[in-house]
Amino acid sequence: MKKGLKIGIISAATALALTGCFNKSNSSTPHDMSTMGQQTGSAQSPASTVSVPWIASKNTTRINTRDPVEAAVLVSKTLWMATRDANRPGGVILANPKDWQTALVSADLIHHPNNGPVLFVNKDNVPDVTLNELKRLKPIGTDTNKGTQVILVGDLDPKVEKQVKALGYKTDKIAGGNPAAVAKAVDAYYTAVAKGNPPSVIIGSMDSEEYTMPAVNWIAHMPEPLLYVKKDEVPQETVDALKTRGGKANIYLLGPESIISAKVQEQLGQYGKVVRIAGNDPYANAVAFAKYKDSATGFGWGITTPGHNFSFVNKDSTALALAAAPFSHLGKHAPLLWTDKDKLPDTVMSYVMSVQPKYKKEPTEGPYNHAWLTGSEDSLSAVAQGEIDSMLEIVSETGEGHGGGNTKTEPSPKPSEGTTGGGEMPGMKH
Repeated sequence: MKKGLKIGIISAATALALTGCFNKSNSSTPHDMSTMGQQTGSAQSPASTVSVPWIASKNTTRINTRDPVEAAVLVSKTLWMATRDANRPGGVILANPKDWQTALVSADLIHHPNNGPVLFVNKDNVPDVTLNELKRLKPIGTDTNKGTQVILVGDLDPKVEKQVKALGYKTDKIAGGNPAAVAKAVDAYYTAVAKGNPPSVIIGSMDSEEYTMPAVNWIAHMPEPLLYVKKDEVPQETVDALKTRGGKANIYLLGPESIISAKVQEQLGQYGKVVRIAGNDPYANAVAFAKYKDSATGFGWGITTPGHNFSFVNKDSTALALAAAPFSHLGKHAPLLWTDKDKLPDTVMSYVMSVQPKYKKEPTEGPYNHAWLTGSEDSLSAVAQGEIDSMLEIVSETGEGHGGGNTKTEPSPKPSEGTTGGGEMPGMKH
């Protein structure tokens, strides 16, 4: 399921976004998108009200909406073109983004057994945009999960399942409850379907979206589940899930002691080996997780060199990170990094600069970096997109510009200096 996909649905018009040559819009303004993402001759349904769903620059692609429900649909369209069975999902997960703890842990089912997205519903109904995407996807069902096509996770009204069944899909449910109980239930569901209990787990705070959310991209990509704790308490449901590992769990604690105490870390040590991955603020915490690798178990992104993909979301728009989670499952797999609306925070800037690609002779050598950006300009400005694009651009090791000759690359700005986006990229003086 980790095969790269060519994304042929980004129009040429969207590539002009950063020069202002497009019709700016976001999900607050309805438009007719009845052909968005469709193939010629397809019978797909209308799916979104976003007039410019994708905005591309040379190194970035933006999912251009501030609405998490629509963002999840656009991410789904980007990764599952659904033109034939080979690129349809096996199953789709439905969750309520307002219940973030539930939506987050449900991402553990994206890779296995579903190879399919998490789409969003309300507590008591399925939004039209989600219904239309379910019709477009036509999930084929998963043999390992008795042909299930849609899994509903969390405390949802029976009306939701009724709407899904009306489409003719076979459904399954994971009940709601307190966050630790739902996390335990998702872990047990995965284990039953996969017929194996992952020895490694991530432990996150059920009270802090900003510190726990970076886990969503990893669990969407790999089998390790997310289990919840409070700052000073390990819920019984989490204890029960850990006990199934027979005292030999590899436990990765995500967040500093201000979020998950040393007391909790000590208690978790009864159930296996505990490693804390942490940064002093949410930005640094996400960077720490993107850099971390346990060579003994294979756990962690371990991204410390060029040639990778990243998923950027505004720290104040955490629900969009839930929608963007499948970007770590297919195509150019990507860890989550937090940013601000108008600029990269210093910690993130330093990290991205440290993995900036550099070529020896010609830029065609690669490797290249890329980033997914999720959110309209209300949450992530064009200036910020320009800055990110510049920091991902491949540059010469020698300091020569793309044009070669005597053109020299100016030193990259220090994080404290920032960049303004739209300015001339060091090493890009033609």
